Amino acid sequence: MPEGHTLRRLADDLSATFAGRRVGVSSPQGRFAVEARQLDGEVLVGADSAGKHLFLEFPGDRFVHIHLGLIGGFAVHPEAAGVPPPVGQVRLRLVAEAEPDRSPAYADLRGATRCDLVGAEAVDSVLARLGPDPLRPDADPDRAWQKIRRSRKPIGELLLDQSVLAGVGNVYRAEVLFRQRLHPLRPADTLRSGQFLAIWRDLVELMAEGVRLGRIDTVHPEHTPEAMGRPPRRDDHGGEVYVYRRTGQPCLVCGTRVRTEPLAGRNSFWCPRCQPPFRSRALGSGAIARKDSHG
Repeated sequence: MPEGHTLRRLADDLSATFAGRRVGVSSPQGRFAVEARQLDGEVLVGADSAGKHLFLEFPGDRFVHIHLGLIGGFAVHPEAAGVPPPVGQVRLRLVAEAEPDRSPAYADLRGATRCDLVGAEAVDSVLARLGPDPLRPDADPDRAWQKIRRSRKPIGELLLDQSVLAGVGNVYRAEVLFRQRLHPLRPADTLRSGQFLAIWRDLVELMAEGVRLGRIDTVHPEHTPEAMGRPPRRDDHGGEVYVYRRTGQPCLVCGTRVRTEPLAGRNSFWCPRCQPPFRSRALGSGAIARKDSHG
C-alpha cells in the first residue's frame, strides 16, 4: 500500500497540473459515471492528502475522496502531446485541454479501493479519525503522543495505526524504529516524550524527503552504497534502507543478521543488536518487559 509521501506527492502533482483549470471528468470503467457527470466541465480547485487519503476539491464543497488501497494508481500526464483513449479499467479520468501557455494534460485512476463524491462534512469526518500526518503543516504531534503514552501495545503496532499517526506505512515503521534504536515490540507506554519526539521529527524529515525524491531513502550518508563500497539495493520499493525487506542480510551498522516476524498484520524488520528488547529497570536489570520471540 502506498505510504503517505506517495499521496502527498500525487496531490502536489495533481494541483500543479489541474488546479484552476476546467477539467473533463469521466469514468471509462463506469463505476464513477454518475458522479463524473456532475463534475464534468468544472474547475478543479486543488488536491490535498491526509495520511493515505487523497481529496480532489471542486466548487461547492464537493470532493472526490480517493483511497488507492494495495494496487491503486493515479497516473498524471502533465504535458501530453494528446489525450489517448483510456486503457484498462480506468475508474476516473481527468482531462484539461490545451491553453495558450499550457499543454493538454490528463490523469487516469485505476485500481483504487475508494473513489467517492462527498461533501465537506465527510472530509472533516475522515480527518477527525486520522492521527497527525507528519507531512501536514497543521499536524499536532501531541495528539499522537497522548495515545502512545497510555498504550501497552508495541510501538511497532501503533506506528501503523492510522488513528495514531497518519501516513506511516511498513517501510517508514521499520526504518524509523531502527534509526531510533527501538525494538518494534517495545511497549509504547515505556517510551519517554523525548524518544517519541525524536521519532516524530525523523518521520517529518524522512517523509518530506520521500515527497521530494519519489522514493524512500533512510540511510545516513556514511551508509550509502558509495560510502560503503557495496552494491545498491534492488527492490521494487526503491531507495536505500537499513532493515526493511533485508531479512537475513547483515545490518549496515553492526553486521548482525536482520530479523523479521509478523506484527499488526505486516512483517516487522529489525536488527537484534542495534534494537535490543526493552529491559524494564523497574523489574530489575535481568527482566525483559516484552521478550524478543527470537531471543
